[in-house]
Amino acid sequence: MTTSQDRDYVLGTHDEEIARLGLQHRVWRPQALAAWRRAGLTVGQTVLDLGCGPGYASVDLAEIVGAGGKVEAVDRSRRFLDHLTAVAGQRGIQHVAIHERDLEKDALPAMSADLAWSRWVFSFVRARRELVRKVREALRPGGKFVLLEYLDYRTWRYAPRCPEHESFVEKVMETWRADGGEADVALELNATLREEGFEIMSFEPIIHTVPPTNYVWQWAKAFLETGPERMVGLGTLTRAEADAIAAAHTRLEANPHALLITPAVAEIIAVKR
Repeated sequence: MTTSQDRDYVLGTHDEEIARLGLQHRVWRPQALAAWRRAGLTVGQTVLDLGCGPGYASVDLAEIVGAGGKVEAVDRSRRFLDHLTAVAGQRGIQHVAIHERDLEKDALPAMSADLAWSRWVFSFVRARRELVRKVREALRPGGKFVLLEYLDYRTWRYAPRCPEHESFVEKVMETWRADGGEADVALELNATLREEGFEIMSFEPIIHTVPPTNYVWQWAKAFLETGPERMVGLGTLTRAEADAIAAAHTRLEANPHALLITPAVAEIIAVKR
């Protein structure tokens, strides 16, 4: 059953999803840190964490900018924001400001940020151009916008090929687009950012190919443990389909020679003109 608390995020805001997002951040944290460094993130800056979720990146950003800086964390899920508040409190971090806002419907908090950060946010929103404009308004002149967004979701495959998984990926993309999102959103963001007052500093593809023993494998595994169940609950996947996906992944993980090819992601760094 979908609760009112879960409806504010397509994959839910339950404990299992918070845990999955934590694992996801750990897997992708090296890429985030490297992108922030290339964009010039440093102490004393103000950062907008757009669609911060449970706040794993917010905490990293706060530790980098230090007490003289500030992180403006924005998300529409109160449950996610409560998680961030608790973690920040446990770590003694007091320079994270929490904002419960709907990124599509609400204005962003007034600020003059040095850097804005988002990861897998634009792929889930409908009003993507409008959101780019909001981010531009929140940045100071010369401010940087760092994004990680899917570039080609269909590259999420396995070797040997797995028909059950490839069918699942197609179903995920269909469901995604039916809800107004766009799985391969980086393809349109390249033009949208330029048209809305940004210069593209870099646009780099990221793709991993790993065996079951590699930690990146756990990222895909975690989604396959929760995503199909979520889709069954939403009525977009049958129980038989979900069971077939689980069985196929178990077979792949037992094969030491199997390879996971991750969805292609674009790391985009743009600067406000």
